[in-house]
Amino acid sequence: MLKPLILLISIAALTAGCGTDRRFLREDCDWAQPIRPARADVLSENTKNQILAHNEIGARLCGWRP
Repeated sequence: MLKPLILLISIAALTAGCGTDRRFLREDCDWAQPIRPARADVLSENTKNQILAHNEIGARLCGWRP
C-alpha cells in the first residue's frame, strides 16, 4: 500500500512543474530589445558584427525599427 502511494505522490510532484499559466506567458519578442551602443563605446569588430546580427534578427522577427 505504501509503494503505490509514494509513486502517486512522486508523479504528482514531478508533473506539477509542467503546467503553465497563460497569464504569465510572454511573446517571443518581449524579452529582447535592440542593442544601441553609445557613440563613445569602443567595440571590437566581432562585437559590432554580433550587435548587427542581433538587431537584424530582431528587426525581421519582431519588427524592430532602426
